[in-house]
Amino acid sequence: MTDHMTGQASDPTAGQATGPSAGQATGPSAGQATGPSAGQTSGPAGHESRRQVLYWRLLARLFDHEEQAALESASLAVVEDIGLPPALLDPGTSVDSIVQRHPELAAEFEGLMVPEPDDDGARDRAAEVRRAALVSKVLLNVFAAGSGTVTAAQLSRWQSDAGWLERALGCKPGDLRGGRQAGGGAGGPGVSPTGTGGRGTTPDLSRLIPAIGPELGSIEADLVKRMHLREVLADPQLAARLTPSMSLIEQLLRDKNNLSGVALANAKALIRRFVDEVAEVLRTQVEKATVGALDRSVPPKRVFRNLDLDRTIWKNLTNWSPEEERLYVDRLYYRHTARKTTPQRLIVVVDQSGSMVDSMVNCTILASIFAGLPKVDVHLIAYDTQALDLTPWVHDPFETLLRTKLGGGTDGTVAMALAQPKVAEPRNTVVVWISDFYEWRTEQLFESMSALHRSGVKFIPVGSVTSSGRGSVNPWFRERLKDLGTPVISGHIRKLVQELKTFLA
Repeated sequence: MTDHMTGQASDPTAGQATGPSAGQATGPSAGQATGPSAGQTSGPAGHESRRQVLYWRLLARLFDHEEQAALESASLAVVEDIGLPPALLDPGTSVDSIVQRHPELAAEFEGLMVPEPDDDGARDRAAEVRRAALVSKVLLNVFAAGSGTVTAAQLSRWQSDAGWLERALGCKPGDLRGGRQAGGGAGGPGVSPTGTGGRGTTPDLSRLIPAIGPELGSIEADLVKRMHLREVLADPQLAARLTPSMSLIEQLLRDKNNLSGVALANAKALIRRFVDEVAEVLRTQVEKATVGALDRSVPPKRVFRNLDLDRTIWKNLTNWSPEEERLYVDRLYYRHTARKTTPQRLIVVVDQSGSMVDSMVNCTILASIFAGLPKVDVHLIAYDTQALDLTPWVHDPFETLLRTKLGGGTDGTVAMALAQPKVAEPRNTVVVWISDFYEWRTEQLFESMSALHRSGVKFIPVGSVTSSGRGSVNPWFRERLKDLGTPVISGHIRKLVQELKTFLA
């Protein structure tokens, strides 16, 4: 969504200090460019001038809300000359609308900014001009989000355009905003982290994916805050057009006590949709895991599915008859499948203060998934200045979230008072404590944590479990927990999942 919100563009967070605005002495502003305009010159020089016109317009739109008439007219001439629809320059037209009217462009937007190898190193300058027009459209629709009141339709349109930006970077829609991109490198799925290859001088933003994801989330959160959410929820048609996101869910959870009737029903439906979507992602990370060590005191069940064929053959090799080429089996061997039945107890303590909303949502869902595993006894506690035992609803993250009260201060001692009595067998218990650890009573809480650790409890402090992995941790707690031998896990949810699987397996 671009200037179609209010007719204004907001500055991007990156590049403000060094990026020239339209009309400055460092670059060709409208009417000052010395290069040929669209349609006047062909060949490499003409293509380069056209590309520059489009990118100067991009910078002008990003850094200055005043429309540069000469740049607009020059860009229009370029777009028409290369056979692209003029709607690409209309800030009120979404990428979806462009693709619906011109389906052949869908393939060009896919992977638009993903670098590709070029066999001979030659640059297709005409293709670069075309890509510059498409890149400018996607970037402006996403990063020039304007200001003022936002409607549900505008938010939905922006989310759709953000999805096209993610596609252009080689990701799936929602991956960057949700931080769910896979792979070990910075490039995300399908994105090469280095080089420009056949894209020539088209911007290679794949290196910036780790920064782009949080920035998209920040823009989306700002748009949600500018919505008249209660009025939108009261209208079923408008509410149905909302796309669930972490920012939207945060607003709904904060405002749920002020909603009633149709608005409350629509809010619950959105929360349910989001919970189900996130649960599906987390469930694939947890995978199916059996719990408990093999109990070899229990004889194996003598059924075919437990037959250990390799061991049976090995143990009976002395009965091999070379003349008959036949193996005579005196004894069958079976695998042990019985497991010790002592349940593992998992106590999850989550800071639900205002800075930990993402963690609250993710951990509530994660706790419900682990609660579904056999022989795992899961308890869930949420706290700010008061603590709430959510264990009775731990199997239903939707109901759990509806009972949370986001915001307020932070006093972990009240949560510790609920958690300590739940530790029945310390060496069979793991306590996951999720917080930024900016506490009121730091010394008292740390002593309680130390006591848990010394008792044999597996204590896992987590700085945050946001989708993006961002989050700050009180350095006082970070240093002391490290000295205790229980360093704070940096905040990506995948790391917490791995820690829990290691303990419970």
